[in-house]
Amino acid sequence: MIDRDRFPIDPWRLIETRHSEEGVGETLFTVGNGYLGLRGNHIEGRGAHEHGTFINGLHETWPIRHAEQAYGFAEVGQTIVNAPDAKIMRVYVDDEPISFDEADVREYRRVLDMRTGVLERTVVWETPSGKRVRIRDERIVSFEERHLAILRLEVVVENSDAPVTISCQLLNRQDGAGVYSGTPAAAQKTGFDPRRAEKIGDRVLEPVEFWQDGLRSVLSYQVVDSGMTVAVVADHVIETENEYSARQLCEPDTAKNVFRVQAKAGVPIRLTKLVSYHTSRGVPARELVDRCRRTLDRAAVEGVEAQFRKQAEWLAAFWERSDVQIGGHDDLQQATRWCLLQLAQAAARADGTGVPAKGVSGSGYSGHYFWDTEIYVLPFLTYTSPQWARNALRARVLMLPAARRRAAQLNEAGALFPWRTINGEEASAYYAAGTAQYHINADVSFALGKYVRATGDEDFLSREGVDIAVETARLWATLGFWRTSDGTETFHIHGVTGPDEYTTVVNDNLFTNVMARYNLRYAARVVREIAERNPAAYEALADRTGLSAGEPDAWDRAAEAMFIPFSEGLGIHPQDSLFLEREVWDLAHTPREQRPLLLHFHPLVIYRFQVLKQADVVLALFLQGNHFTPEEKLADFEYYDPLTTGDSTLSAVVQSILAAEVGYQDLAKQYFEQSIYVDLGDLHHNAADGVHVASAGGVWTALVSGFGGMRDHAGELSFDPRLPADWPSLSFPMQWQGSSLQVTVLRDQLRVEVRSGEPVEFAVRGVAYTAAVGADAVVHLADQGPLIPGRPTLRRFADARRDDGTRLSASVPVITTAIPIIETVD
Repeated sequence: MIDRDRFPIDPWRLIETRHSEEGVGETLFTVGNGYLGLRGNHIEGRGAHEHGTFINGLHETWPIRHAEQAYGFAEVGQTIVNAPDAKIMRVYVDDEPISFDEADVREYRRVLDMRTGVLERTVVWETPSGKRVRIRDERIVSFEERHLAILRLEVVVENSDAPVTISCQLLNRQDGAGVYSGTPAAAQKTGFDPRRAEKIGDRVLEPVEFWQDGLRSVLSYQVVDSGMTVAVVADHVIETENEYSARQLCEPDTAKNVFRVQAKAGVPIRLTKLVSYHTSRGVPARELVDRCRRTLDRAAVEGVEAQFRKQAEWLAAFWERSDVQIGGHDDLQQATRWCLLQLAQAAARADGTGVPAKGVSGSGYSGHYFWDTEIYVLPFLTYTSPQWARNALRARVLMLPAARRRAAQLNEAGALFPWRTINGEEASAYYAAGTAQYHINADVSFALGKYVRATGDEDFLSREGVDIAVETARLWATLGFWRTSDGTETFHIHGVTGPDEYTTVVNDNLFTNVMARYNLRYAARVVREIAERNPAAYEALADRTGLSAGEPDAWDRAAEAMFIPFSEGLGIHPQDSLFLEREVWDLAHTPREQRPLLLHFHPLVIYRFQVLKQADVVLALFLQGNHFTPEEKLADFEYYDPLTTGDSTLSAVVQSILAAEVGYQDLAKQYFEQSIYVDLGDLHHNAADGVHVASAGGVWTALVSGFGGMRDHAGELSFDPRLPADWPSLSFPMQWQGSSLQVTVLRDQLRVEVRSGEPVEFAVRGVAYTAAVGADAVVHLADQGPLIPGRPTLRRFADARRDDGTRLSASVPVITTAIPIIETVD
């Protein structure tokens, strides 16, 4: 799944042994902190898939032009802006730059050290005149100093004297500045792909201030339509015993600091570039310039080495509370750590903004926030770095005013969170796979409930988090409706789309109904608990939201009557009320060149079939597993797994977890390995557009909840491990209600160690245990759960009939040059 000649195995480092300017490498070697991200572009600043510097939340807006407009359609799009590029430190020897497509490169090595957070590259280049030049550069984006990046360069002409020039630049690439700007490879691509960012043809960044003072360079801008402001300031420090001179140039879109050095053989030239970025939605650019200056002044006083030391110390603490260790498999260990580092780089210093689907590693999905955060990323944050989870949830609290307006626009009470957004307003132009995914409301409320139960942060809940639960419950109460049959009342939700985007705008989607039921129950419970425990907080809540005394009872009533579809004929839960009436798409006979389906078939073709982009019912079985029996989980998994394309990177992790739970343990491992190499192996052929952050978060969940068997249904911690047959051990830390745990799974035992905090109660396969500091709980395991060989196929349903008596048949849509036909496959 990964080229091991180019990327050799190392448990703590991602190493590249061959030079490349393709986009996957740029993504894999991104460094960021959740606020600022520098793609892994080379300092020469030439060829690239995307020269990228991304700041979380820095965006432009633009009018969405629908071919046919309708009331309530999203009106204003939002796209992440490519911030001014500070990575360029171009080296010339004898006035010739290194050009990798022509240069005689004798050595090349690029390393991302996951313990120190440093990206380092070493190149040995021999010029046509025989001069041997060693170039070593490194960079960090500081976790401690949110607005600081540092780039260091060392150049040594090893065997000769030579004139060396280093051109350090700040470039507004968003608007095409730079000698090598041209048309980026990403924009040259042909073919449709909805996952890529929109390209804005007009000017985006309007210059405000640009000036230089000695070795300090300043650029600042206002984003034309969104009105946001951004400033970047760079300081340069040169250290060498060679003679040199320095020159400057500053224009609205370019700032250059050029160092001309008369290099002596073997005498190094060291250049450090300290860069600060600040952004705002309302502060003038001049104020941001001052903030950048203060950031750099403080870094200069502390010293560059201190910044690198603090970076390593920060990461040591991160790994202490986050590192998942897989015994005997350095290849999987390397990939796991890379995924976990991506989560830190996407979320650590988001600080109240959302976590974009690509983090700050690329422009894919336009820098938007989705439900990915709550379902796939928040579990890792909640159980390892709770403060980051709290910050992400606060971002949703801050979106509530816009979410209330959106709900009212759709004739509903409460709030409706946007399907995709940066500024809180809905930015999804395709409502069928966007706004119709009302389940995002329940996803956010679910993440809130998990966070509060795992951390005990009742203060956050009572002060502002509860507003999420109340407003989302209100929406379900008006979106759903009642029906009476044979004297029994049931509550239904129609016209929605579940997680599976290959089936849209349906009635009684199982995932939506199950999660809405949770949302309603949770809101009713926490409102009553706050009223009982903290009357003042309850009064404040009522004042903020206009909560009436009868609402919790109404929510409970709707939850208890929620319709959960079930097919007696097939013995499974239908994905929605009409799902089983569709024909079955025969994935086994679908040509690989027609995958993913969304790039090769019109949505209407896909919507006619039983075929899934990603886990839907199966995801509900995991998130709300305490509401399904083991037999139901097995039957549902065996039905839906053969129908699931995995065209979404969100799917394999969920399939891995459920496969492990129901007994398909070899298959669980296969799905896990697919998920862990999504980006490292570019398995979906779009890693160049940025890291799949949600998939990286799902990797942690697959390890801890899938193979580690961790669950916390109803706030009760439990374990039921499924250690893969060729793994000697699995060990992971986690936070639980203020205590720090280390959980280790061996083939015949599970050990829970409490490293700090109060004793922790938990269960293993229904038996209660307690662990405390100095008193580990060691539980004997008779086995690793049920074992079912192979993988499910629909053959077991060959003789089954739908509830209307008809039999299932599988087919593949075949496109000819003339007339589309349906070919039935026996």
